Amino acid sequence: MTDQIQITDSHCHLDFPDFDGERDAIIARAHAAGVTRMVTICTRLKNEPNVRAIAEAYDSVFYTFGIHPMSVAETPLITLDQLTAIAAHPKCIGIGETGLDYHYTAESAAQQQDSLRIHIAAARRTGLPMIIHARDADDDMARILTEEYRAGAYTCVMHCFSSSAQLARAALDLGFYLSMSGIATFPKSQDLRDIFAAAPLDRILVETDAPYLAPKPFRGKRNEPAYSIHTAEVGAEVFGIPLKDFAAATQANFDRLFTKAAHYRKAAA
Repeated sequence: MTDQIQITDSHCHLDFPDFDGERDAIIARAHAAGVTRMVTICTRLKNEPNVRAIAEAYDSVFYTFGIHPMSVAETPLITLDQLTAIAAHPKCIGIGETGLDYHYTAESAAQQQDSLRIHIAAARRTGLPMIIHARDADDDMARILTEEYRAGAYTCVMHCFSSSAQLARAALDLGFYLSMSGIATFPKSQDLRDIFAAAPLDRILVETDAPYLAPKPFRGKRNEPAYSIHTAEVGAEVFGIPLKDFAAATQANFDRLFTKAAHYRKAAA
């Protein structure tokens, strides 16, 4: 199967201590499972040097940079100039993870919204896509994304999408992408699978969010990029197409959204 199926893990956290001492093995297992690329996500400014170093160390690993909404209250807001300077690195291919999380950190909602708008400005300036985290903030998220898009176009992916059908529609109407994680494989996630089934196939990505949210049959264990294929199997079932076709579609979608990664791969080939 690995000779035929190729896939990209569009969102993982390879810098997390869960993988310390094992990164070579983790990445080797991903390659063996058909994962051609991994995007490791930086969520704090202080972590950027380490995340960058991981991307520099492995040909198949790219990275993005942003401030996670749950972290925005810890330090002064990131500036547009800081974001764009870091994004200039050849293997930095996106802005984020940014967004809104009112589940754990509703008290910093105003700061989160300010941070999100700064990240959107960076996405416009750099031409790179944003990686959006949304939890229990659907109305504000849809409003801000739409307001900002009307002020100037940009692109993004709704990472680990598990929100409402209404937010999915708002994002899709703006031309954005939805990313399918291991949550979509859980037995009680039929409503989420229905949301994905209603979306265009050419707007779907696959991710692990490793070390979190391992798909069946690894639920409850540490996740890793190699497990992308199990989420892709469910995605193929959702869209009623062969796994090979679903994987190829998500690869093409990734290239279309993360053009810097696609061009980097071509330049290195």
